[in-house]
Amino acid sequence: RTRARVNSAIRASMEQQGFVEIETPMLIASTPEGARDFVVPSRHSPGSFYALPQSPQLFKQLAMVGGIDRYYQIARCLRDEDLRADRQFEFMQLDMEASFATQDDILEFVSEAICDAAEAVTGERPGEIPRMTWHEAQERYGSDKPDVRFGMELTEMSDIFEGTEANVFKVPCVKGILYEGGAESLGRNAIDALTDKCKRWGAKGLAWFRVGEGGALDGALTKFMSEAELAAVPERLGAKQGDMVLIIAAERRTVNHVLGLLRLELGRPPVNEGGFHFLWVTEFPLFETVSDAGNPVPAHHPFTMPHVDDVGLLESAEGDEYLDIRSQAYDLVLNGWELGSGSVRIHRPDIQAKIFETLGIGAEEAQLKFGFLLDAFKYGAPPHAGFAFGIDRLAALLAGEENIREIIAFPKTQSGADPLTNAPTAIDPDHLDELGLRVLPPSS
Repeated sequence: RTRARVNSAIRASMEQQGFVEIETPMLIASTPEGARDFVVPSRHSPGSFYALPQSPQLFKQLAMVGGIDRYYQIARCLRDEDLRADRQFEFMQLDMEASFATQDDILEFVSEAICDAAEAVTGERPGEIPRMTWHEAQERYGSDKPDVRFGMELTEMSDIFEGTEANVFKVPCVKGILYEGGAESLGRNAIDALTDKCKRWGAKGLAWFRVGEGGALDGALTKFMSEAELAAVPERLGAKQGDMVLIIAAERRTVNHVLGLLRLELGRPPVNEGGFHFLWVTEFPLFETVSDAGNPVPAHHPFTMPHVDDVGLLESAEGDEYLDIRSQAYDLVLNGWELGSGSVRIHRPDIQAKIFETLGIGAEEAQLKFGFLLDAFKYGAPPHAGFAFGIDRLAALLAGEENIREIIAFPKTQSGADPLTNAPTAIDPDHLDELGLRVLPPSS
């Protein structure tokens, strides 16, 4: 019933804002969208397969070319990914796209629908949803989906250890977090367990200090630190007696990542505590990594418009410099869960061609994979942008549930099995013959 109220409020909100509901197909061609496709064999074309949609992305962009200036759909999407508390093979999302819309327009459209849905369930309307850049989220919280219900923010300490004699701190980046009252609640066994986790997350270790009387630090590394360093660390964090200081020293990306996870490990409240804290995260990197061949890998999809100030960098960037190029992409976060993401799309053929070239996708490959979209763009695509958020995740959080299975009528198990129909099951040999398929024997 909670889920029904969410869906009803979303539909009413989108229609009130002038959006038209369009249903897109479930049997499509396989396209690279970052996850594995579920595929369906074709009886009429043996050896060929349909794919089930990971999202209606390309179809909604075609709707913009076709003159539907505001599209929405509560769409069923399918991705062959490992299951988690916030992920099932099939899921529902609010998908929307608008022509002649800026990033600010999309954020306002979605904020209105989200607030309507939250009010329909809780009876209270959230206030204006704050915004934070991806860079700020990483530096302050070590995450692109920060849980802002509690503090324990990452604090820069690299300047404190400039010229240090402590070898452990002779690294590009040093940051710490303050665990209030941790000196008493964290015993040595607990600290050792946290250290092991930090190593698994990518750090070489965990520097820890108990805070004693007058802010004095107590820990194994204090004998390698100068008086100035010993005084500056608790002062920078505002530490007091009984607190615990936890420090990671490494490359900046590693420091932010490990401290972000450590922060959640120590301070994250249950999902149904602390109220509902929505947050927009903007200016994501356009690329997430660089391949061995030197080609960047898109962080979202290859149709995301670069930030207006960074378009020129596509021509001059090399290697890791690609990772500094920002995009006009944005995520909506609620209590540390990513609800959804979206972006301003590329509508200019010259920029799209440059992106494909940068990714190492030749003209022939681009035409083969995306020809139906690129051909449509030749007739003139309006500037457009869109967004999609997971209705399962939103309904679960509004219902105070940690696992989206609790708000799905017929969920799969953690292994991906359907307990009602026992799917997946074997297919009758005659059916396989019709499809032109043979099943390989189990690998030994």
